[in-house]
Amino acid sequence: LLEDDPQERVSVEAAILNSRLHYYSRLMGSSDRLLSPPNHVIPPPEEIYIYSPLGIAFKVTGNDQSSKNPSIITIFAIWNTMMGTSILSMPWGIKQAGFTLGILILILIGLLMLYCCYIVLKSPKAIPNVDTSDWEFPDVCRHYFGRFGQWSSLIFSMVSLIGAMVVYWVLMSNFLFNTGQFIYNYAHNVNTSDSAFGTNGSDKVICPYPNTDPEGNCTISTRYLVNNGNDASDFHHFWSKTSTIPFYLITLLLPLLCFRSASFFARFTFLGTISVVYLIVLVTFKAVRLGFHLEFHWFDSTQIYVPEFRVLFPQLTGVLTLAFFIHNCIITLMKNNRDQKNNVRDLSVAYLLVGLTYLYVGVLIFASFPSPPLSKDCIEPNFLDNFPSNDVLVFVARTLLLFQMITVYPLLGYLVRVQVMGQIFGNHYPSFLHVLALNILIVGAGVLVARFYPNIGSIIRFSGATCSLALVFVFPALVHMISLRRQGALRWPSALFHSFLILLGAANLLAQFFM
Repeated sequence: LLEDDPQERVSVEAAILNSRLHYYSRLMGSSDRLLSPPNHVIPPPEEIYIYSPLGIAFKVTGNDQSSKNPSIITIFAIWNTMMGTSILSMPWGIKQAGFTLGILILILIGLLMLYCCYIVLKSPKAIPNVDTSDWEFPDVCRHYFGRFGQWSSLIFSMVSLIGAMVVYWVLMSNFLFNTGQFIYNYAHNVNTSDSAFGTNGSDKVICPYPNTDPEGNCTISTRYLVNNGNDASDFHHFWSKTSTIPFYLITLLLPLLCFRSASFFARFTFLGTISVVYLIVLVTFKAVRLGFHLEFHWFDSTQIYVPEFRVLFPQLTGVLTLAFFIHNCIITLMKNNRDQKNNVRDLSVAYLLVGLTYLYVGVLIFASFPSPPLSKDCIEPNFLDNFPSNDVLVFVARTLLLFQMITVYPLLGYLVRVQVMGQIFGNHYPSFLHVLALNILIVGAGVLVARFYPNIGSIIRFSGATCSLALVFVFPALVHMISLRRQGALRWPSALFHSFLILLGAANLLAQFFM
C-alpha cells in the first residue's frame, strides 16, 4: 500500500481499505464474528500498517509467531509465577497435617487445582460465536453471570493480591530484622550461640517458642536470654521485628507504590528464580548436615514427634490453595505458548514441577528437623525462623528474599491499582491523591498485621481459602456445568463431581475458622 518510506502519506487505496474496515466494525460489536470483515478485505500480514490519525501509516514488522515462547519457557514461567512465599510455610503445613497425611493432601490438592486450572484455561474457547481471543477469566464470568460475576471475580482476585502483599510486609519486616541483627552481632562481636533455645553444633536449629502448644497455631519471635549490655538493649528498642521495623518500611515502599508505571520493577523478576533456587540448595545442604529424624506415631502425639494424621490438616489445605493458585493469570501466560495444542501438557508439567518443589522443601525440612532434642511442633510457619540470625547461609537467603520482595511488592500494588481504579474510574491513574489513598490503605493493612499478628501461616491459609473458593472451585465448576448444559452434554456424574468441588471449596474456607 505504501512505499518503503514510513513517513509517506496514506495512499488512496489505503484510505479506502481503512474506510471498509471502519464500516464493518460499526455493523456490530467486534465480539460478533458473523459480521466481521471477510478475508478478501483484510490484507495479508506483510501488508498490514498501523494507521495514524495524522494521515501516516507505519508498516508492522516482525512475525507474531517469533515472539511466542517454546514449551520449556512456558513451563518455567508458570513455575516461577506460582513459586511464592508459600514455599516457606510448606514444612509447617506438613507438620500441622501430619507427615503422611500432609504428603497425601499435597498431592491431592495439587491435582484438584490442576483440574480447575484446566477448566479456566479452556473456558473462553467453549463460548460459541464470540471472539474470546483477548478474554480473561473475569470476562468469562461476566459472560455467564453478568456484572455480578465480573465484580465477584475482581473482588476475590483482590483478596489474593492484597493477602500476598500483607504476607510480603510481614516477611520483609522479618527479613530486615534478622539482617540488621546479623550485621549488629557481627560488628559488635556478639555471640548468640547460647542465647536461644535450640541445638548445639555448627548447624544450630532453634525453637523460638519452646513451650509451643501441640495443638496451637502461634508464632512468637525469638527472645534472647542473654543480656549483652545497654548498647544491645538500646539497639533492640529501636530495632524490633514488630514494634518498629514495620513502620520503617513505610518510608521505602509507600513512595515506590506511587510510581505511575511498574516497568522498572519488572526488570528484577529474575530475583525470584534465584531466590527459589538458592532456597532449594540451602534446604539440601541443611538436610545433609542435620540428617533425618523421623519416628512414626500414627495417631498419638509424643513430647517430640507429631502423629501422622492430625485434625489440623485444613491449615495445610488453606496454604496449598494459595500455593497452587495461578488461575487468574493462566490464560494470559498460555497465550504466549508457541504450540497451543500442547497447552494442557505444559500446564500439567508445570504443576508437577511446582508440586515436586513444594514436596521437596516441605519433606526435607520436616524430616531433618532435629527431634530429639527439639519437638517437631517447633517448626515455624516461616521455616527460616528456625535458624539463628547469625547463620551465614540463612542470612544470604533472607537478604535475597528481602530484595526480591522489595521489587515485587510495587508490582503487586500496581496490579491492585490497575484493577481497582480501572473498574471504578475507568483510568489506571486518576490522580496522585486517589493512588496515594489506595496505597495508604494497602500499606496500613500490612503494618497492622505485621505489628499485631505476624503469622504468615494463618494469613496465607485464610487468603488462599477465600480467593480459591470463588476463582478455583465455584466459578470454574459453574462455568463448566453451564457450558456442558448448553451443549446438551451435561451428565449426572459430571454434575455431581463439580458440585462436590464447590462444597469442597466452601468447607475449606469454613474449616479455617475452627483451627
